[in-house]
This record gives sequence, C-alpha cells and structure tokens, in this order.
Amino acid sequence: MNEMHISDGLYVEITYVLREDGPEGEELEVCPADDPFGFMIGDDEVLPAFEAALKGKKAGDSFEFQLSMEDAYGPEEEDAFVEVPKSAFLVDGELDESVFEVGEVVPMETEDGEEVIGVVAEARLNTVVVDFNHPFAGLALHFSGNVTLVSEAPPSAN
Repeated sequence: MNEMHISDGLYVEITYVLREDGPEGEELEVCPADDPFGFMIGDDEVLPAFEAALKGKKAGDSFEFQLSMEDAYGPEEEDAFVEVPKSAFLVDGELDESVFEVGEVVPMETEDGEEVIGVVAEARLNTVVVDFNHPFAGLALHFSGNVTLVSEAPPSAN
C-alpha cells in the first residue's frame, strides 16, 4: 500500500456513512465499498471543512468527524422557498399533477439555464412552493468511514 497522505492535487476515494447530528443520528447517506466516492483534493468538489478533516490521512485510515451546520450547508434560507406557478410544469401542454406532491424532487432551470434541484414544500391552488435549499441545510453532519485510495489521478476506466 502506498504511503501518500491526502493533500492538495491528489485524488481520493472514500467510503462513509453520513448521519444527522452525531454518531447515533438518522442515517442520511451511505457510500459503500463497491461504489466509493472519489474526488480531487483542492478542486472545490466537496465542502472545505470536509476536505480539511481528511487531509493527512492515507489509504487504509478510518475517519470520524462532525461538521457544524455552518461548516456544512448552513442554515435553511427563507428566500430559497420560491412560489412557482403550476403552469411552469406543463409538459407538452399537459399538467402532471404527481409533481405537486409534498416531498417530490423537481429539477428546474434558472434564467441563466443552470439546472437547480428543488423539493416541493407546499402545493397551493395555482402555485407550488419549492424549497431550493440544499437537502442537508440546517443540519450538523456526522461522517464515519474509510479512505480506500489516495493517488495522483483517478484510476482509468477500462
């Protein structure tokens, strides 16, 4: 096993369990060994505090740390709740009522053409309130897992 330590410019793969507010919290996400999460350190692909907590570790090391709400995705923002006319959801002139259920994930486009993901927070008569906060906004995040790979580049897909 190589002895590269996680630092800027290196590619890292990890497996982890993400829980809300501590080791006993609700499980939010699992990244298993057969599908590790890979990213380049220093490329702004992950939260800065997440990256900082992994720096210095090497393949085979385990980790466990918690990010405060502020170091994670911050508090829920009121202005991220947007009222959208139901007509914005027309597909081929038809209204698909199933997208208006609370909790339904809805991909939308900004005026700039950037795709954003929202979640239906409330259905009203002619409009829908869509929450564009990050799904983990307002939460402290607890990660535990293992570093499975540290290398200079991602493994090439054959």
